[in-house]
Amino acid sequence: MDKKFDVIIVGTGAAGLYAALNFPESVNILLVSKRELQLSNSSLAQGGVACVLDTVHDSYKLHITDTLIAGKYKNTLSAVEKLVTEGPSDVLKIKDLGVDFDLNEDGTMCKTLEAGHSRNRIVHHKDSTGKAIVDGLIAKVTQLKNVTVCDNALVYSIDKVLNGFYISILRNGEKLHYGCNYCLLATGGIGRVYKYTTNSAIATGDGIAFAYMLGARIKNLSRIQFHPTAFAADHGRERFLISEAVRGEGAVLLNCNGERFASNYDSRGELAPRDVVSNAVMLESIKTNSENFYLDITHKPADFVRNRFPMIYERCLEEGVDITKDRIPVFPCQHYLMGGIDVDLHSRTTVEGLYAAGECSHTGVHGANRLASNSLLEALVYSRTAALDITDKINKFGRRTLGEEPVYRPVEGKVMPHGCRSKIREILQDAYFVLPKPEKYEESSKQIHEIMSELFAEKYEINSDLVEARSAAIVASIIFDEIMEGTD
Repeated sequence: MDKKFDVIIVGTGAAGLYAALNFPESVNILLVSKRELQLSNSSLAQGGVACVLDTVHDSYKLHITDTLIAGKYKNTLSAVEKLVTEGPSDVLKIKDLGVDFDLNEDGTMCKTLEAGHSRNRIVHHKDSTGKAIVDGLIAKVTQLKNVTVCDNALVYSIDKVLNGFYISILRNGEKLHYGCNYCLLATGGIGRVYKYTTNSAIATGDGIAFAYMLGARIKNLSRIQFHPTAFAADHGRERFLISEAVRGEGAVLLNCNGERFASNYDSRGELAPRDVVSNAVMLESIKTNSENFYLDITHKPADFVRNRFPMIYERCLEEGVDITKDRIPVFPCQHYLMGGIDVDLHSRTTVEGLYAAGECSHTGVHGANRLASNSLLEALVYSRTAALDITDKINKFGRRTLGEEPVYRPVEGKVMPHGCRSKIREILQDAYFVLPKPEKYEESSKQIHEIMSELFAEKYEINSDLVEARSAAIVASIIFDEIMEGTD
């Protein structure tokens, strides 16, 4: 494998894969995946991609307005306008690349409704749109001669040098170091910093932590979205999602007494934005002194439910719930991050040569709360933007000499004490969930910073446990710093 590349992309969700496809063949790319290519938050996305493809019954203005309303008008308007106006062409492009969207009889893409949207504009593949997109993009990326794929590879350090970066990787017990002029972080979210999340096992905020250590600006990391309808399992940290689209197709939310309640808190009822519905569930939980909540779609024809939501249907069956006959037990849990590595409209961070796209980035698109199905669209639009901007710079400046390699720290060391990550998860879950507990912030922040100090002071063996614990501590410390300083 080459030692140096023009671009190194860290992360293989929708953003990382689509970025790779938007570079010309002359650009030499290393694509790094923490685990197998198919494992990412993108691949778990169920609902679909929000975009205006029908300008007769919909408009960019309506999509922009819906996004601003959901985001409590804390969005960056220019970023939203870019997302909404450029997004449809990216969706059509991935369709042309072979992504299998559901189609109507006339060949047009099926469009459904989700909470917070004023029009049916969500294109999808059944209830596993993210997987369809990721699988389709992987099929194309792995055919590219200018892209080298390095999977099951743990990035444990990113060092800035004169004209680029050196990326340090552990793979199959071997230490690897690769240089690049430009680095794109597309590492996904922070879900595993919480005790319960819908995120994949690798969503530990590594990219955000690396960017922070490089001196990049991190913004609005405390803007965390909790999804109101994750399956209320009795075991495991990863809670599979019951898509917003289920409510969009008519499912109703019930309390422990079998009563609808969402409209008591907001006139939009079950179709209010996610933060509103999550708050309603938590307030109703206090009112009823119960955490038993249900999503009910049994009034819909069974064949329709099985055909529209085959993955959710099968996954619930594994838990002993037949959603055509039974109510689905649900409860809020961590789902998405609106903040992250701050980037401009070209996906550039505040560190020269460093870019970010997808959930690890903060474009300003989502404001205080993400509108359903805008996330995959953001991943496509801003990863393409990064690829185009990097290509322009390569064409303008050529391939520059990187500079001297850094002195690498040995990976050998003491064994890290067990329980660091679990402690961080418990602290965040307790103090900063749907209804935050400000009275716990000071002590929680102190505990997090103590954990972080130990992780960096001690010479522990570098492995996935240490890297992920370090990332979790950095992410949690930034969250508490933001909310205590009132910088959000």
